[in-house]
Amino acid sequence: MSHYFVSDDSVKRNKRNIYYSFNNISFKFVSDNGVFSKSEVDEGSDILLKSYLNGGKVGRVLDVGAGIGVLGIVISRVNDCEVDMLEINERAVELCKENIKVNKVNCNIYLSDMYEKANGKYDVIVSNPPIRAGKQVVFSILEDSYKYLNSGGELWVVIRKKQGSSSAKKKIEEVFGNCSIVKRDKGFYILKAVK
Repeated sequence: MSHYFVSDDSVKRNKRNIYYSFNNISFKFVSDNGVFSKSEVDEGSDILLKSYLNGGKVGRVLDVGAGIGVLGIVISRVNDCEVDMLEINERAVELCKENIKVNKVNCNIYLSDMYEKANGKYDVIVSNPPIRAGKQVVFSILEDSYKYLNSGGELWVVIRKKQGSSSAKKKIEEVFGNCSIVKRDKGFYILKAVK
């Protein structure tokens, strides 16, 4: 069985458009089979965006596990900032490139295994991590984020309670020395840590 967190070109293509709105700004995303949340902007990403864009640090942003680019593209447009995005799924990277053009934003997408292609340090790292890739992958994303943040930089993550939000919070606290629950909504937890 194929998963969105690997590249599998054998998955039959079926491109579609997804529409999303934030603060009266409209976005259009091209999606396809074989990527995360192929038919809509998932609830976790929506809650993370609303939480982060309502008080998160503004600056240079990195989106880890970017998928088709929803988090990075919305953040780039709303905050008028440059966003780097990292994604391991080749089809998602293709779609993300298309979505950057469609939405006319200042974003860069890199085919990357976690932080492999990260470019320096960032003020903010956001992630809706690939839970189904397993705890080891998710914990690597959380742990390694510390190295790629500037001093005072923020990590913002969304994880469902039933998919390990408490163990993720504990792991972030071990690495950063702090982790707050910014929001709980529909079983999703928005976690934030400051370096």
